[in-house]
Parts: sequence; C-alpha cells; structure tokens
Amino acid sequence: MTDKENDMSTVVALKPGMPLGEAKPAPVAVAKIAVAPAAEKVGAGETAAPHSEALRDFLRAAIPPLFGFGLLLGIWALVAMKNASIPGPMQTWDAAAKLFADPFYRNGPNDQGIGWNVLASLQRVAIGFGVAAAIGIPMGFLLGRFTFMNRMLDPIISLLRPVSPLAWLPIGLLVFQKADPAATWTIFICSIWPMILNTAEGVRRVPQDYLNVARVLGLPETKIITRILFPAVLPYMLTGIRLSIGTAWLVIVAAEMLTGGVGIGFWVWDEWNNLKVEHIVIAIFVIGIVGLALEQMLLLLARRFSYETR
Repeated sequence: MTDKENDMSTVVALKPGMPLGEAKPAPVAVAKIAVAPAAEKVGAGETAAPHSEALRDFLRAAIPPLFGFGLLLGIWALVAMKNASIPGPMQTWDAAAKLFADPFYRNGPNDQGIGWNVLASLQRVAIGFGVAAAIGIPMGFLLGRFTFMNRMLDPIISLLRPVSPLAWLPIGLLVFQKADPAATWTIFICSIWPMILNTAEGVRRVPQDYLNVARVLGLPETKIITRILFPAVLPYMLTGIRLSIGTAWLVIVAAEMLTGGVGIGFWVWDEWNNLKVEHIVIAIFVIGIVGLALEQMLLLLARRFSYETR
C-alpha cells in the first residue's frame, strides 16, 4: 500500500437500484489534522496563564496601598495649603533629601545626624528588651507550669501591668541617677508584661496528654521544658516578643523626649525647639518605618516557627 493510499479513506456509495454486490468503494480524500501546532498553543496558554494570574495578584496587592498613600498625600497637601506653618509634601521631600545626604555626621554631642540618633534609640531598645526577655520568658514558663507561682504573682502582674511606662521613668532616674539607664529601665518595664503573659498562656495550652506521657517516662523537669514545652510554646512566645518590641519602640521616643541625650525622641524635641517642623515630619516617617521593619522581621520569624504553616 502506497503513502497516497494511506492518506485516503474508503467510502461506499450506493446508487439507487444498484445491487449490493456491485457497490464499489469510492476513494475520498480526508484532510489530515495538524495536532502538533494545537498542542503547542495549549502549552503556551498554560504557560501564560500563571503569569497573568501572578500579575493580577500583584496588582490586587499593590494598587490599594498606592491609593492609600495617594489619599494621605492629598490630605496632607490640602492641610498644608490651609495652614502655612505645616510643611507640604514637596517641602518635606526637599528637607529629607538634604537630611539624608549625610545622616551620620557629628558636630558635637548635641548635634549629630539622624542616623546616629536612630541607632542610639535602637541600642536602648535592644538592651531593655533583651533584659526583659531574659527575665520574662522564664517567668512565663514558671507561671504556666506551676499553679502556686501563678496564684502568687498574678495579682502583682495585674496591678503593675496597666501602669503607663512613662510613670516608671522617674523611678529609673531616682535609682540610676542618669538619663540613659533610666530610659532603658522604662523599656524593660514595658516589654516584660506581654512576654510573661503570652508565654504563660502558651504553657497552659500544652495538651495534658504530652505531660502525662513525660511523667510516665520519668522525664526530669528540664527535659519536659526543653523537649515538650518549649517547641509547643514557641509561637506564643514569639507573639509576646512581637507585642513587646512594638511597645518598646513606641515608648523609647517619649522617654527620650523627657530625658534628653542622643536618640530619635530627643532629636524630634530638639528640632521642635529649632522650629524645623519639616524635620519632625521626617522623624515621624522614620519612626514608623523602623517600627514596621522590626514588626515584619518578627512576623517572619513567627511564621517560620508556626506549626500551622507547615
């Protein structure tokens, strides 16, 4: 059979009155269907679909914040037009360009760039927050693990936790006799409560079956804490740490306004005394960006150790 005969289909045509035996097959040409190009088109469609879907997801995520920032800038510009004492967006942008051209200059202890002031504030937050974590997290384990400790310390925590952190600042000045450790003390006292309470709550939520198995196996208390409690409590503990770091960054600005020295809070107050309102607006954005960055880093860390995302 030739190639031409392979490309043909036989169709039997019957004429009226023709006997069945006399019917002869009539060759009819049937066009071939090109399958390969269609398959290529389907493959290209499947490849393009994820890209278009990713683009739509990106636009859904990016457009609302852009509209939000545009609305903020519009309201800001309108308020600046009505009140000449408030700098507008363009005036603030020009001041920021000059300010961040050299953010780490030093012209004496009371005249330093905004970069040094932010680093000084972060250093105080790190020290106060670190001491609070070193004390608050183990205390949270004790409160959640032992009912007697919880009943003993719960009234004290309930009494001291609602006190404003700035109310502790004069106590720090009285005890340490210096502004810098007093500000660090204020960070410590405001950071410790969320870590204690969230860690204790995480310990209480550990299933009792885990502890019963540990008791049957005769595990010592140190192994119960390190092998059972710590992995289960870690997400709660990270939530307390995230809340504490946000509160600490919030309080340090107010504490530095009152104590003076080097720091973003003192820098804001000093710029107010110099009547540089545009620098105050810049400091507000800097404080917000740094606080957002700290919170996002801790959120990523919390997601990394969250069992729900695995």
